[in-house]
Amino acid sequence: MIFTAFFAALGQLGDRRFRRVVGLGVLLALALLFAAYILFLQLIWWLSPDQVDLPVIGPISGIETFLGWASLLLMLGLSVFLMVPVAAAFTGFFLEDVADAVEDRHYPGLPPATPLTLAEGLRQSVNFLGLVIAVNVGALFLYPFVGPGIPLVFWAINGFLLGREYFSLVALRRLPPGEARLMRRRNRWTLWAAGTLMAAPLSIPLVNLVIPVLGVATFTHLYHQLASAGR
Repeated sequence: MIFTAFFAALGQLGDRRFRRVVGLGVLLALALLFAAYILFLQLIWWLSPDQVDLPVIGPISGIETFLGWASLLLMLGLSVFLMVPVAAAFTGFFLEDVADAVEDRHYPGLPPATPLTLAEGLRQSVNFLGLVIAVNVGALFLYPFVGPGIPLVFWAINGFLLGREYFSLVALRRLPPGEARLMRRRNRWTLWAAGTLMAAPLSIPLVNLVIPVLGVATFTHLYHQLASAGR
């Protein structure tokens, strides 16, 4: 079921509406990552001394420049982790466009969905973004103890969060909040596995830029498959 939904979403990447959303999503992701890097760089420059005096060697200047280049390499590495909150922010902005494209192509004849209002979509995204950041910051204290298992822990934690968020937002277009929550709880293991399938490619630079679109599309398919199965 999960892979059927994923490959159906993958097969629609050539759709004009998908291409538009992918383009906007890439711009949004790059803008957010660039903004995070600029803030980080400003913090380094603010905290760095103009020069340091080392025994024997004497004064050394250019510390800010060195740390600036080092911070660029660090941020490239951190972008793997930063793409998860970027994907969370993306969902609220482009959910309707992607879900409508999927339903128009694969589920014609459905009654019109009840789209989330802009305010509700932003509220959901901001709340989820805060949760993602808090959980991932907390996970940083766990990573030193799991060694080579860090990617698995990262995928499992964020897979749970992404599965919960993607499904909730998609389901709320078709169900009242109470029914959406019940459906999510009944299928929590399936949604966790599907969320992990989305979280794993978020670790791959460039590939991770299209994952938010595939995530929304995949969970739109997954919702309709579960609904048709009475689950």
